[in-house]
Amino acid sequence: MLLGILLILIVSLGSVTYYVFFRKPPEIAFKLQEEPAIPVTAPAAGKEKIVVYVTGAVKNPGVYTLEEGNRVKDAIEIAGGHLHDADLLRLNLAQKVHDEDKLYVPQIGETPEQSEFEDTTYEATVGVSSKNDGKININTAGEAELIQLPGIGPVTAQKIMDYRKTNGLFKTIDDIKNVSGIGDKKFEQIKDKIKVK
Repeated sequence: MLLGILLILIVSLGSVTYYVFFRKPPEIAFKLQEEPAIPVTAPAAGKEKIVVYVTGAVKNPGVYTLEEGNRVKDAIEIAGGHLHDADLLRLNLAQKVHDEDKLYVPQIGETPEQSEFEDTTYEATVGVSSKNDGKININTAGEAELIQLPGIGPVTAQKIMDYRKTNGLFKTIDDIKNVSGIGDKKFEQIKDKIKVK
């Protein structure tokens, strides 16, 4: 029994001696600095850039670059925010803005008037005005608009709308060829009259 206790004491003493006198300190992989931490954020997913003209009752009217999917609220914020007399109730702050849109923020009591764009293809309206190039947006068009396209009747128009519900919005105009009944020949007839946005 005494021999067992003596053996345990010798092993323990040997271990302690090794750790105190012979063990090398571990190498330091890095040393923390006594400085404020810098937050690291993941890079934002690559979103398409759009350019929007923001004018009216905002602090800094001008042309701004936003990301696809931004709303009217975001466009007003990037223009420095709205003025104290801005009539925000006449705007849909949740509406998405698109490339080449003009956003006009009215003042309280202001009535819509024709602007310097009256002789062009822009409509001068309060809120968001989009350039009207005469093309039909196949992502938003209803039956009445779609049947204006050559070779597109009510049945095919319905197929286009059904396709959007099932598969989501068209990413390019070429995607409309995925709709049953629209082949290369029909696409050639309508490709210059349609757009996606």
